Amino acid sequence: MNKKSGNQTIAYADPPVLAAAATIAGPMEGEGLLNGQFDRVLEDNLAGQDTWEKSESYMLEWAVRTAVSRTGGTLDDIDCILAGDLLNQLMSAHFAARSLGRPFLGLYGACSTMAESMLLGAALIDGGFASRVAAAVSSHHDAAERQYRYPTELGVQRPPLAQWTVTGSGAVVLAREGQGPRLTVATIGKVVDAGLKDPNAMGPAMTPAAADTLWHHLQDTGRQPNYYDIILTGDLGQVGKTLLIQLMQEKGIDIAANYEDCGLMIYREDQDPHAGASGCASSALVMCGHAFPLLVTGRLKRVLLIGTGSLHSPTSYQQKESIPAIAHAVAIEA
Repeated sequence: MNKKSGNQTIAYADPPVLAAAATIAGPMEGEGLLNGQFDRVLEDNLAGQDTWEKSESYMLEWAVRTAVSRTGGTLDDIDCILAGDLLNQLMSAHFAARSLGRPFLGLYGACSTMAESMLLGAALIDGGFASRVAAAVSSHHDAAERQYRYPTELGVQRPPLAQWTVTGSGAVVLAREGQGPRLTVATIGKVVDAGLKDPNAMGPAMTPAAADTLWHHLQDTGRQPNYYDIILTGDLGQVGKTLLIQLMQEKGIDIAANYEDCGLMIYREDQDPHAGASGCASSALVMCGHAFPLLVTGRLKRVLLIGTGSLHSPTSYQQKESIPAIAHAVAIEA
């Protein structure tokens, strides 16, 4: 059976169910716009650990365990865990997987990894290679700052276009059978490089990739933007959101009425995130903590999540390379 629709889109023949989800967030995130929508909010960014990196790994493990427990099953029922983070060699995901003890596939799509893990998890189930899959991501503000920019202890002033990396983790369990919203269609993105080189301006760097994926998703499926109750991008921030609306308008498509960026849904303006939120957990917290419950209760019927990722590294930046980016889209329908 041909499960490909158009050039870049998968139409799952047996769409998997989103059986459960879980979220854990840092204290700043817990005080933001989604206050009360996370399963757990940490008292501080260390979560009882002695490093930020261990804290991030702890969050990812907690999110997976909690999501699995909500299915009424155990980790033994999970055929595979797909997870990733922002740190070198997927440090947080690998250390969490060490404790979880299940077959594991580590993924790196930067901040697009939540959508990527759901896309591939659904493919494993639809293809008959798994019955239950856990998809999860994590990010941590202080760990990411130390790797990509400057350690927070230095107190370096952040430029206006900078975004605040979300501290948190989100996980979903995809299942072959059960009740709940289903992941029906997914569009695999291409790496797009607009030639931008400022790592503090990731939103503008990722926007062309988001526009390319959204355009191909609509062309491949024959859908209009209003097919979805809401279209969510991962973490383009205020500047990137405005640019995406403009880029789609240039293609004759108006998304303004039902489009929002997860990076603008995490923090209040007076929390001073500058251009908005970023990080793998940006889309994960919004998807798992906000959109998923609305899908379960029927208040949302159709959601398109477009995970966006900036694929630069400290090495590529130091070598003055431009910033490649990617975006993957998953459609979740109740």
